[in-house]
Amino acid sequence: MQQTFETWITPIMIGGLILFMCFIIWDLAKKSNAGRFGTFMLFIVLGAGMLGYVFKVVITWLIEGNAGG
Repeated sequence: MQQTFETWITPIMIGGLILFMCFIIWDLAKKSNAGRFGTFMLFIVLGAGMLGYVFKVVITWLIEGNAGG
């Protein structure tokens, strides 16, 4: 039961954290009057870590999925 709960709640909570971090970046851009290019650069630079994590999860899923079959 606990393992099933952890299997479902971990991606949901990490997804929520990523969405919250995107909101923080957007709010930072809005409050600093960054403009369109500045907002884009903030999302690229500050979002790179989140994107790296998402790539890691996808690559791990692909490797584990293909290794079993």
